[in-house]
Amino acid sequence: MSKKWQITVPGSTANLGPGFDSIGLSLSLYLNLTVSLSDKWEIIHLSDHLPKEFEIKDHLIYKIAKETAARFNKELPACRIEMTSELPFARGLGSSAAAIVAAIELANIVCDLNLSTQEKLDISSQIEGHPDNSSASVLGGLTISTMDENGNVDTIHIQDLDASFVVFIPTVELKTTEARRVLPDQYDRSYAVSASANANMLAASLILKDYERIGRYMESDLFHEPFRAKLIPYFNEIHYAAREAGAYGTALSGAGPTVISIIPTEIEEQFINKLEKQFPTHEILLTKADQQGVCVVEVKNDVLA
Repeated sequence: MSKKWQITVPGSTANLGPGFDSIGLSLSLYLNLTVSLSDKWEIIHLSDHLPKEFEIKDHLIYKIAKETAARFNKELPACRIEMTSELPFARGLGSSAAAIVAAIELANIVCDLNLSTQEKLDISSQIEGHPDNSSASVLGGLTISTMDENGNVDTIHIQDLDASFVVFIPTVELKTTEARRVLPDQYDRSYAVSASANANMLAASLILKDYERIGRYMESDLFHEPFRAKLIPYFNEIHYAAREAGAYGTALSGAGPTVISIIPTEIEEQFINKLEKQFPTHEILLTKADQQGVCVVEVKNDVLA
């Protein structure tokens, strides 16, 4: 019997307000691939919101896995992949980063690349263009990262955040390219100093796990939210309602259009019940920080080994 593997990758949220392109948080919403070697390529989408018709050669996972294998002078063998996802596309929940991380892991397994964690961080961040979502999906927990001009990633990894997260997912998509178009080309010095100070305070608060301050500085972004807010359905209304319902803070999830709140764990049920009534046009999900990051297990006789 040929080997079969299950690859599980958490989705993620990026920025958390002013941590622009550097802060990432993995979420307990997952992309799952069941992979086996085959005599021809098959990618089977099993989740309703994944497209049913596509060309294998255009599929992100196929393209990135092939590219990763080629980096190490390996030929990617044909695979059969069954794919499920809890991550809606173009909603700011790290769906593309999760797919990139899954594809790198796919190449790692079937081509025996023996990639280190650092190599996975570097390759995924280079492909994404920034290290926030991809680092969180590789490592789990919360990451504060930077990538130098050579594509080398340095990450501070924080785990065991004692809080819950609620995502407000609208029905509309917002591609990152469109969300970046509305940003200014430059900021004046005093504005940039204030924006950077807020980002520094958010990072420090996250390291200290000072949740009141985390919430305050999540809502202090000057880099992107003031310019993107007009693209986000009910952005200001969700901010206000979440604060009234007890959230520490609320921000865009990545470039949006999803909005994310950090809340005390003890108010989860009442918070969800209240906000679902106020925003029936949104899918509102309770989630936690994933603690494991990308995970691979071998499946034997259809039982996880």
